[in-house]
Amino acid sequence: MSYADVNGLSLYFEEQGSGEPLVLLHGGLGAGELFGPTLQALAENRRVITVDLQAHGRTADIDRPLRPETMADDIAALIAHLGLADADVMGYSLGAEVALRTAIQHPRRVRRLVLVSIPCKRDGWFPEVLATMDQMGPHLAEPMKQSPVYELYARLAPRVEDFPALLGKTSELLKRDFDWSAEVAALTAPTMLVFADADSVRPAHIMEFFALLGGGLRDAGWDGSARPAARLAILPGTTHYDISTSPALPAAVVPFLDAPLPQRA
Repeated sequence: MSYADVNGLSLYFEEQGSGEPLVLLHGGLGAGELFGPTLQALAENRRVITVDLQAHGRTADIDRPLRPETMADDIAALIAHLGLADADVMGYSLGAEVALRTAIQHPRRVRRLVLVSIPCKRDGWFPEVLATMDQMGPHLAEPMKQSPVYELYARLAPRVEDFPALLGKTSELLKRDFDWSAEVAALTAPTMLVFADADSVRPAHIMEFFALLGGGLRDAGWDGSARPAARLAILPGTTHYDISTSPALPAAVVPFLDAPLPQRA
């Protein structure tokens, strides 16, 4: 087991494979191991570093709210802790929010960015998804003890009694309004967006997000010379809840990760 002491947090991480480094960030109430076959496929030709974010998996909580911004600082600090100048960063759901904030706040630490199934502003979610988020809270701790989410938490967490606190902090996080559009438009890292064809993110917002990265604004031309640097993938037969373990995910992402990097300014 490996831990990095960063920002007052004992951050748990694991490494698999060898090659160019890729930091892989899980979704809310999850842990790095939940990527399963996706992790194995990505680790075939690269060094994959899975992280259990603050209060998730084997990383104990600290006296700090759950915020993508502070967790992004943790990821940047982990990259430095590992002696890396930079790394590719890929996240799903909450992990994608953390990955995005890492690229925004620490652009020199992120070479390529892959964001799976998130909006760049809160109202990018479908209204019914927002309504469900608004119902989250510590009062759900007891009913959720029958769920796979709790089984994972009980198996990995250093302090199982912290589960209601995690739900409380998650509830507060999910209710916060945000709009990172201007910062997305200023991103410097090559970025790929990946969504399910039955995602929790509105299709209109998916195109808005892609447009902020320069995508979907013009024809690429017969020779592809006007192709945007950003990429977009919509994975058929998937939802927000199963996209992270779909075999279509690494199949879509690996060519982007393997592509030559453009020259940095």
